[in-house]
Amino acid sequence: MNTQIGAFEARTGVILVKGFNPVGAIPLSAVELSVGCKQTRDLATGEKIYGLIIEVEGPQLPPEAVLVDDNEAGPLLNAVNTLGKVNNDLTTLNGFEATFTTKAGLHIIAESVRKEGAVQNYLRIEPYPRLALSAVQMTQFANLLQEGRKDLEVLKTGK
Repeated sequence: MNTQIGAFEARTGVILVKGFNPVGAIPLSAVELSVGCKQTRDLATGEKIYGLIIEVEGPQLPPEAVLVDDNEAGPLLNAVNTLGKVNNDLTTLNGFEATFTTKAGLHIIAESVRKEGAVQNYLRIEPYPRLALSAVQMTQFANLLQEGRKDLEVLKTGK
């Protein structure tokens, strides 16, 4: 894992307490996309690290999740909000693909193949193929990310 939380959890010879709290889920055609908060604590030192967990699960493939570091949650939320609103004015060319990728390989994609065509949004977590998200689902995903960020702040401040 390329994330701070992933590196923290990959340590050996220590007792780690991995806490999690589901934020919510969105049904996407054949799978479910869920967002959760995560706190991992080194039992000996008390050191804590925070983040989000984004997971897809469906009947055809096993669950797959990516970790998003606390400091990466804001840029991810901004990317979902921005890519959910882009249009064909981004380029004078006939088509485009605009992407945002987290350290752990979560891809948020906006794509249009024709100048007059609609912009389609996708989410991708390996090994799943691209998962199409409607404008409503992009908004729901952004809302879950925002709620997750709020939950992380509560965890960090202890309030």
